[in-house]
Amino acid sequence: MDTTLFFFLMVYVAMGLGKLPGFNVDRTGAALIGAMAMMATGCISPEEAWIAVDYRTIGMLFGLMVVSGAFTESGFYAWTAQKVATLSVGPAALLAVFVAVGGGLSAVLTNDVVVVAMTPLLVSVTLTRGLNPVPFLLGFCFAANTGSAGTLIGSPQNMIAAQELNISFTGFLSVAGLPALVSLPIVWGILAWLYRGKWTLPASETQLLLPAQSETAVVLNVPETCKAAFITIAVITAFVLGVWSKELVALTAAAILLLNRKISSKDVLKQVDANLLLLISGLFIVNAGLSKTHLPQHLLHELNNWGIDLSNPLALFATSAGLSNIIGNNPTVMLLVPFLQSAHNANAIGAALALGTGFFSNLIIFGSLAGIIVVEQAARFGVKISFGTFMRAGTPVSLACMAMAALWIIFLQ
Repeated sequence: MDTTLFFFLMVYVAMGLGKLPGFNVDRTGAALIGAMAMMATGCISPEEAWIAVDYRTIGMLFGLMVVSGAFTESGFYAWTAQKVATLSVGPAALLAVFVAVGGGLSAVLTNDVVVVAMTPLLVSVTLTRGLNPVPFLLGFCFAANTGSAGTLIGSPQNMIAAQELNISFTGFLSVAGLPALVSLPIVWGILAWLYRGKWTLPASETQLLLPAQSETAVVLNVPETCKAAFITIAVITAFVLGVWSKELVALTAAAILLLNRKISSKDVLKQVDANLLLLISGLFIVNAGLSKTHLPQHLLHELNNWGIDLSNPLALFATSAGLSNIIGNNPTVMLLVPFLQSAHNANAIGAALALGTGFFSNLIIFGSLAGIIVVEQAARFGVKISFGTFMRAGTPVSLACMAMAALWIIFLQ
């Protein structure tokens, strides 16, 4: 058990720090090293490790990443970003549009892919208008995180939770959709108040940043966008009907979109986050290895003795929120889900996980992959979003959204 626990802690320390201390190994590498180490030392057999990787979750994630990647290759994300950012409206109204588009797209397509695809153009166009990109990027990022919490397909952690807890698309939407929708005006209101009178940049600063813009023309491939939209609607319809397994629906959609005469399947597959799939596979194995020691079961018993019952949605909401800012959204859900499979109130439990990890992830840059993506891509354009700048906006947004979600979960109970 000591060996298993050592490898488990090594992996989750890396999840929290972003890398393995003393080594140039990121989260994905740490998860794979931990999984292989457990197999090599006999903590878990290769057969048990293979069984531990839930092919249903991996299949659904992969399929939906391909669907979202098809929108990227058709030019839809770039076209949408350009149209939204060039509207003839004032800064506060433009921020509201950014928030609505970020939350809306992230609810029906994987939020991380949406952020990757749209951030560079949002930076470029706001600079062209002489606007300060920071509030608009923060609004888009925060809305992507909170809006994605409302649907089963909005984020990887939602898909993992729904698959493991056997929650239907409509069941998930019924308990998480409304608070996700309400979070969007909260995001807008707080940012509009914080940045009142700070919407523009000095002309000299704008000129310094403008050379970093991309000059590539945005072209929308209408037939391919329509095809991807039709497939997305079909996927959501199939999820709602619940007749076929989610992973089969997602993989079928991916196969149809990859069968294309104009867009190379290689280009679409480039949009798949292979690192995330490997990370989740490694964590499945690491968690299964620890489960064999019965330590998690003992810990759960002790938590119950201390009055922390993870089958209580409100307790789970607070626990998942705290952990998500330490080890990340996906690892948090992966860590907690095995304790929750026998919960009788699966829908409320799923909402607690989605809202806790989604809403509180706006607190700090490293609370979500979307936050990291926005900050890193903005830096490439010379737009700096410091840890303090992010947290000054993220703290009131996170606390307000968490308070609203806590009231909603109490209502559900």
